[in-house]
Amino acid sequence: MIEARYIVETPLDPERVAGIMAGEQSCGTFVRVEGETDALRERAGAKVLSVRDMGGCPPSLHSAWLARKGHRGASHRAEVVIGFPEANVGANLATLAATVAGNLFDLGEVTGLRLEDVRVTEEYRRRFPLPSHGVAGTRAVTGGQGPLIGSIIKPNVGLPAEEIGALAARLCAAGLDFIKDDEIAANPDHAPIGARIRAVMAAVRRHRDRTGKQVMVAFNITDETDAMRRHADLIEAEGGSCAMVSLNWCGFSAVETLRRHTGLAIHGHRNGYGAFSRHPALGIGFGAYQVLWRLAGVDHMHVHGLGGKFAQEDAEVIASARACLTPLAEGDDRVLPAFSSGQWAGTVPQTHAAAGADLLFMAGGGIMAHPGGPAAGVASIRDAWDAVLHGQTLEAAKSAPLAAALDFFG
Repeated sequence: MIEARYIVETPLDPERVAGIMAGEQSCGTFVRVEGETDALRERAGAKVLSVRDMGGCPPSLHSAWLARKGHRGASHRAEVVIGFPEANVGANLATLAATVAGNLFDLGEVTGLRLEDVRVTEEYRRRFPLPSHGVAGTRAVTGGQGPLIGSIIKPNVGLPAEEIGALAARLCAAGLDFIKDDEIAANPDHAPIGARIRAVMAAVRRHRDRTGKQVMVAFNITDETDAMRRHADLIEAEGGSCAMVSLNWCGFSAVETLRRHTGLAIHGHRNGYGAFSRHPALGIGFGAYQVLWRLAGVDHMHVHGLGGKFAQEDAEVIASARACLTPLAEGDDRVLPAFSSGQWAGTVPQTHAAAGADLLFMAGGGIMAHPGGPAAGVASIRDAWDAVLHGQTLEAAKSAPLAAALDFFG
């Protein structure tokens, strides 16, 4: 059975609304129909597993259905857990999403509904691909110990391919484990993806031949499915190890197809996720979101950053990272949480305290804008991690690049 946990708002009896939700997303509709026997309901009907009243609240959203029925007062908020038969869904991720979410957001009986978590059985999880790299595999490629340090190509767009290649060479020499494209830089006219892959990988190979270190580069191949497969093939042909995908805009099917097609690590970028998550009474929480994308086969998941530039509370970022590092099945199917957005050496202590060291710590401005240049930016972050891993404060680390970062960014 697949279990989904929701926070529901309604002026009606929450138990009744939970039953409507279960029927709507399994074998029922608003009236019983011919052929909907008791035996069929027992076999294919979703089950309400629990309903916990969380108290009254003003309605968050308008419902024309409730207005027509004369329900204009306060709502109740309740936690609802529903179990869906696996046989209704099969190993079909798009249909799983349609089942646990789908029309529920449009139900007239609710003034708010948010999918918070999805739990699957060991057997069901095994019907989907495990990450090809995940935490351990990404470490194996990069040779990185402790947190992996990464950066983003900046300026986000506008640089031609040859300049991006030169910047990648500087970032490799600076000592990074990981480099990624920005989410809006995929296949622009001024830097076609084929030329960009070749220019960057030439720099990566030169660095590897000189130092023995293979830097992982997440090329943004977001596109229609056939194009993504072609771009992944070119990355592999050039000796690369990772592709980045804007998950929300490519969709489950495209990412699943890419996962079957390539052995590259898939760096899952969640841009646009705020549209699903920012309203507390509507959308999809990260707990549910990351389960669905892990079933698609991603290896890394963005969680934003602590004390960063985006709207999420630090507690949400921490919970998101811990969710990525919680196995869905026996064995290591963890995915690497990617911290980004306003990160620099000064955000290292709180990141370590909250999430440990199994993570990708990415800084764009925190590296590229360091007054000593990118190499000093990387050094400041490595020195900060070395300090906290040895129980020191950043101020006691006595590192010139770190001191400069604290003075400039702090």
